[in-house]
Amino acid sequence: MEGGGRPSLGQAALLAASTALTALVCSVYRHRARVARGLEGARRVRLDGDLRAVLLEAPGRCVPYAVIEGVVQSVKETLSSQFVENCKGVVQRLTLQEHKMVWNRTTHLWNDYEKIIHQRTNTTPFDLVPAEDGAAGVTVRVMKPLDAAELSLETVYEKFHPSVQSFTDVIGHYISGERPKGIQETEQMLKVGTALTGVGELVLDNATIKLQPPKQGMPYYLSALDFDSLLHRQESNVRFWKILTVVFGFATCAILFVILRKQYQHHRERQHLRQMQDEFRQAQERLMREMNVEGAETLKNACVICLSNTKSCVFLECGHVCSCSECYQALPEPRRCPICRQPIARVVPLYNS
Repeated sequence: MEGGGRPSLGQAALLAASTALTALVCSVYRHRARVARGLEGARRVRLDGDLRAVLLEAPGRCVPYAVIEGVVQSVKETLSSQFVENCKGVVQRLTLQEHKMVWNRTTHLWNDYEKIIHQRTNTTPFDLVPAEDGAAGVTVRVMKPLDAAELSLETVYEKFHPSVQSFTDVIGHYISGERPKGIQETEQMLKVGTALTGVGELVLDNATIKLQPPKQGMPYYLSALDFDSLLHRQESNVRFWKILTVVFGFATCAILFVILRKQYQHHRERQHLRQMQDEFRQAQERLMREMNVEGAETLKNACVICLSNTKSCVFLECGHVCSCSECYQALPEPRRCPICRQPIARVVPLYNS
């Protein structure tokens, strides 16, 4: 606490940081909870012959947030893997990622650093079809798959190319603080025949049933997990952020309680000091009224502690003249001025002529 009873700069900064973190974590928790509630309330529809009739009965021939499960099937041509034979898909992502070690001047340690230096994604139109052969002819066209918050791609190829370094390169890398480790080449694909769970807006557009990103701001999913597993994962995520919110909220309340408690103690101390000063002044005035003028003059110059010896000390830094040297020596450590309770830095003798 500062002299005026206000929180110190460190306490105020700690309280502000804790409050900001609590608000941030609470915001994330509320967003995740809204997503989980929306996912739980999504309408589950079957990819069968009744799907078209369901959409015809829906307002605007649209189900705003629907869950549908099917198997990936290419509409026209398929994408072939560049590294794996007979591997066909509808989404292909090629990534080149640089791996290196970077010297941290603060911790004096080498830290791993990864950076994507090139990435290309190829797509081709595809449908979701029933897994059962008996429901042939019913398809759902998947629109804008790259806009999905979760797009399950399978890694079909991965290779690490270590960097070749000469002795001169090694010396230069130590001087620059960067040591390249190599390049990692990765190919990911959404393969034909993959079982996929789609969550989004389901709409009947003329004769085509389309699954597309929802318009209410809810996330768009194209996941290899079944719907129950996807929902369970979101609920677990919500519980995690809820626990974080409670922990940070409790920490903020604890910091605020400590600050308010110290302010209350400071207020009580000042109130007690004012009460003691008032009582002392009243007692001094009462004694002065009972004594004659000479006695009053003597009492005015008397030590405020023993009321018998003459004041002979000047307390610094407050400047009060209120005690004799014997009573000053008897004050408990750390010595404080009996008038204002400030610490006594040094004492100057007072000589009366």
